[in-house]
Amino acid sequence: MSAAQVYRTVDVPVRGGNLRVGVWEPTAQQPDGADSADIPTIVAIHGVTATHRCWDLVAHRLPGCRIVAPDLRGRGRSNNLPGPSSMTQHADDVADTLDFLAIPRALVLGHSMGGHVSVVFAHRHSGRTAALVLVDGGVPLPVSEGITTEALVAALGPAADRLTMTFPDQEAYRQFWRVHPAFADDCNQAITDYVDYDLVGLPPELRSSTSVVAMTEDTVDMYTGQAVPDALGHFPSPTIFLRAPRGFLNDEPGLWAPAWIQQWQDRLPALDVREVADVNHYTILMSDRGAAAVSGAVLETLQRAPR
Repeated sequence: MSAAQVYRTVDVPVRGGNLRVGVWEPTAQQPDGADSADIPTIVAIHGVTATHRCWDLVAHRLPGCRIVAPDLRGRGRSNNLPGPSSMTQHADDVADTLDFLAIPRALVLGHSMGGHVSVVFAHRHSGRTAALVLVDGGVPLPVSEGITTEALVAALGPAADRLTMTFPDQEAYRQFWRVHPAFADDCNQAITDYVDYDLVGLPPELRSSTSVVAMTEDTVDMYTGQAVPDALGHFPSPTIFLRAPRGFLNDEPGLWAPAWIQQWQDRLPALDVREVADVNHYTILMSDRGAAAVSGAVLETLQRAPR
């Protein structure tokens, strides 16, 4: 943890219970006449099988900002919240979080499925959205007409398979991630902290905190629901989209292939697509080079966002 920041968690009342939210805030004294309301706030929304701890490295590169990052419904320490789960429900949970923390507006930053949630939030709660940054997410992926739920979940590959696995101890789960193709060359303390936080249950049947039911509901909604298509084109302009050239398994050309994302850029002039070199879908957040690109896009966007 940076000496310029303090990290804490809060529980936010939402439909069905409490949403766990991580908050990183500056510790430095504010200038005379300033108060906490003058600190830029970034709401950071994670992906379909992640938790708020995926934002550690990005948060540490934004010491002058307040980072508010929920464990989405069905994940992390919010995994007991009831369904149904959807992009709309997550967006409304984020709005409840801003209300609880008395934050009127924020820059909304979303990774993977969190990008889709961010786009829906910006549409449903436009008055709360100061700006938007998308990180390898938020724009629809190609999907075959009539595709089954099973096929949609299978497209997540090991990210979905992991949710049904059990592990005898903490070290076994750490080792699972150490040899994962996405992280084999990028292990660091932030990844270890993320992995440890995700683990719940009791030995010898430890497991990921993400609910299979929530993941399935969200995947179907993300690919086939109407909330994201209805929201596209209504987000702030310009909106930076950071693209990872490699995917879940460190494989090219990434989830959003260049030709596919170019089609969306042609349809959505507000979309400012930028490729981040030498990262995959995970390390675009959880490596130093990825976190540097994301924090840089956030700072650039803050400079031009209305206050």
